[in-house]
Amino acid sequence: MKRALLLAKRECWAAFDSPVAYLVLAALPVLTATFFFLLGNFFAEGSADMRAFFALLPVVFVLIAPAITMRMWSEERRSGTEELLFSYPFRVRELVLGKFLGAWALLALALVATAWTPLTVAWLGDVDPGPMVGGYFGALLLGAACLSAGLFLSALTQNQIVAWLLGVLLLAILNLPALLAPMLAVSPGWSQLLLAFDMNERFSAMSRGVVSFGDLSYFVGLTVMFLCLNGLVLERRRWR
Repeated sequence: MKRALLLAKRECWAAFDSPVAYLVLAALPVLTATFFFLLGNFFAEGSADMRAFFALLPVVFVLIAPAITMRMWSEERRSGTEELLFSYPFRVRELVLGKFLGAWALLALALVATAWTPLTVAWLGDVDPGPMVGGYFGALLLGAACLSAGLFLSALTQNQIVAWLLGVLLLAILNLPALLAPMLAVSPGWSQLLLAFDMNERFSAMSRGVVSFGDLSYFVGLTVMFLCLNGLVLERRRWR
């Protein structure tokens, strides 16, 4: 675990050597605040409700999470430093976990940067703390799942742009079942199954302050699955 934390620290600092970290730290608070206050119905509704704010996060994460992860493995592979990493006394799981924790820390910083939005809402009216705490907790879990998927796809290619596009496509697909279910002529059972795999649907319950074991299991399971797939890809290349 100590080696993974060292690698996570390296990745977090390396992100600030490129425009990616600054873009993420600026884009997340600006995009969410713009859509919430200026383009949304916050002032028209006249209530201190954060649900519309959290409803934006799955869509924004579709774009931002792959931007954080797109270079983490693809750039290592393109520049040849991946072989150098394999020569260090690191286990593959430590490499994967270190990259993931570094990306997760950067996303957590970006979420902290959005704190002025709920503070503004609290200044304008009484805010229910339950949905706010649940929403940010859910955002961390949602972000973990999105980042693990992005890291897996970054390990499959040497091109950062391709890694970003694949990440956007995959995360968009994982947010589509709730929209497609009413349009498809399927039985109620199949419709419920589609909704069970929808990221947005799972996260929306948390943004209302309802944290269930099923939603926790979904995000943790999705994160672990993609991290394991990432490890398998690296393990195969390491032995080759």
